[in-house]
Amino acid sequence: MRARPGRVTIYDVAERAGVSISTVSLAVSAPHRVRPETRERIVAAATALGYRMTQGRRVGAARIAVAAPFTTYPSYLRRLSGMLRRARDAAVDIIPYDLDSAAAADEPLLDVLPTRTDATGLVVMGVPLGGAARRASRAARIPVVYVDVVPTRSDAGGPVVLVDDRDGGSQIGRHLAGLGHRRVLFVHEPQRSPAYVSAGMLRIDGLTQHVAMTDLAVADPSSVDGRVIAAARAAGATAIVANHDQFAAAVLSALRADPGSAPLAVVGYDDGEVAAALDLTTVRQPFEESGRTALELVLGLVSGASTAHDTVRLAPTLIARSSTLVPGVSPARP
Repeated sequence: MRARPGRVTIYDVAERAGVSISTVSLAVSAPHRVRPETRERIVAAATALGYRMTQGRRVGAARIAVAAPFTTYPSYLRRLSGMLRRARDAAVDIIPYDLDSAAAADEPLLDVLPTRTDATGLVVMGVPLGGAARRASRAARIPVVYVDVVPTRSDAGGPVVLVDDRDGGSQIGRHLAGLGHRRVLFVHEPQRSPAYVSAGMLRIDGLTQHVAMTDLAVADPSSVDGRVIAAARAAGATAIVANHDQFAAAVLSALRADPGSAPLAVVGYDDGEVAAALDLTTVRQPFEESGRTALELVLGLVSGASTAHDTVRLAPTLIARSSTLVPGVSPARP
């Protein structure tokens, strides 16, 4: 008996044809890459099950909504790129949604699910779900995976992928303390709500295990100027640690505009092409890996292959470059 259309998934077709879901995906999206006999077997299985193609998308493919503050923090685009690379080998359609930054919101809880009615799973990055959104996801039976959201008891309904920001801050603190630094200025964006645990809060926690700290909230990297440098000197800091590399790059620019004063070490967070070009000491986050891991988790929940709701912690790595200096010692000049 032919299965009812709409209830058939790519997993059903793969099982009947005796192939992997990635092979079924290729047969739909790039048939020239599949051997003719295999393609014919897949087509026969799809026909028997009532699995049909619709122009413009892959029918049976998992449709995963991905919500994050993409335009506020470019790092989330790097996480998305990890998902897209993983999606090449599976039947996955990814639907991105741009969110406001949680740090800029008075109530940083996402209470409206940014999903279309045909989305089969949701990945939320950087912004916690509110109670209404959690209830809606349960009612719609949409599996949710969190990335870069510290879980609370109410978030127990879905797995979480985190980079260990407390450890990242601790690595910075150990590095600076080992160079003789005793006090640092931590530069970050304002966090308007204390209703969630941000990455910056965890980095501060790790940092202060090794050095004394004064923090300074700055609206955005374009607002960094000589006043930040003056604040560091007034606090007795010999190093400035930035919550991300964009802030660190702005600090380096402000320091170049004040060449006659005592040097300050500068540390960023994230790592990428900008940090490498500036020879910036920073903490490298496995962005692409976190995105890939999140997609694999949500696909496992969608397919029923997994019911795991654990927290996956990925390790950051300190990348030491020339922007960290021994206090009072100017960098060597070529």
